[in-house]
Amino acid sequence: MKVLNFRFVTPVLFSLLVQIAAAGSDPVSFTITRMDSRFDRLVPRDAKLEKITDGFTWVEGPVWRKQGGYLLFSDIPANAVYKWKEGEGTSLYLKSSGYSGTTPFSGKEPGSNGLTFDAQGRLVLCRHGDRQIGRLESNGSIASLADHYDGYKINSPNDLVFTSNGDLYFTDPPFGLPQAFDDPNKAPVQGVYRLSKDGTLTLLIADIKAPNGIAFSPDEKTLYVSDVDPKRAAWLAYDVKEDGTVTNGRIFFDATTWRKDPFFGPDGFKVDRYGNIFGARPGGLSVIAPDGTLLGTIETGQPTSNVAWGEDGQTLFITGGSSVYRLRLTTGAAG
Repeated sequence: MKVLNFRFVTPVLFSLLVQIAAAGSDPVSFTITRMDSRFDRLVPRDAKLEKITDGFTWVEGPVWRKQGGYLLFSDIPANAVYKWKEGEGTSLYLKSSGYSGTTPFSGKEPGSNGLTFDAQGRLVLCRHGDRQIGRLESNGSIASLADHYDGYKINSPNDLVFTSNGDLYFTDPPFGLPQAFDDPNKAPVQGVYRLSKDGTLTLLIADIKAPNGIAFSPDEKTLYVSDVDPKRAAWLAYDVKEDGTVTNGRIFFDATTWRKDPFFGPDGFKVDRYGNIFGARPGGLSVIAPDGTLLGTIETGQPTSNVAWGEDGQTLFITGGSSVYRLRLTTGAAG
């Protein structure tokens, strides 16, 4: 296990259209479209969207730290992770979050992308520039958990999720490489991998052009992956076998209706306690039931990148462009 040293900074829609201006210091207008009655038990009629922080370049990977009550998120071009806490505002949390090199990074996205915590509460990061899954240690160093497979270096991990048994699943498109799909050092596949708790790395899916977001159904029997391939923008679903591998890959929901260059299609997403997908994509969020029904949409007008459950478990934090938003719901995280 390789360890690198870093400075760790701790403090410092029935077709109903509703226009809502959020309360707070920076009101945000957005549109809710309610398409199925099930949507009403998820998103309240008086829902308010609140911008909690902004001024960044491209934010991603939000994750809520229950112990401490704060949100972490990546600013990928800035190569940094930031912390937001109610009443305290925003501060730098981790520098060189995705790229540790001493020479300037030649691409546009050197930093960390998706973030999560392991069972021990340690921050685990998708690190673009260093092309690895890394874990932040208590001394401020970053340990590389996965960076090679079958003789090649992985691309630029994008998003990740732990299962209840401690296995880590992650997507690996080439978006963070200096020349992306045309990069001469790109891996031979854009894979979805599993890093078992014993450290074994397994390539599970190798036929997705641009794997992006990733999440499990509450019972962990279905794995969802978003594909931002311009020719097939979709959320995909896979059956999870007893051994943790996957089969029966299929299009779960076609997202081409929201395709908008240069962001193409669906990005990060989370699943609620009922198994509904809250999926980020160009212009906002789509809420999709486990049976594949589009329940409703939340249009922010922003190139939305990802979401995370936080606070009491019924608050959805949303990263979009240069800002982070908060939306309090009547559904929430599983468990």
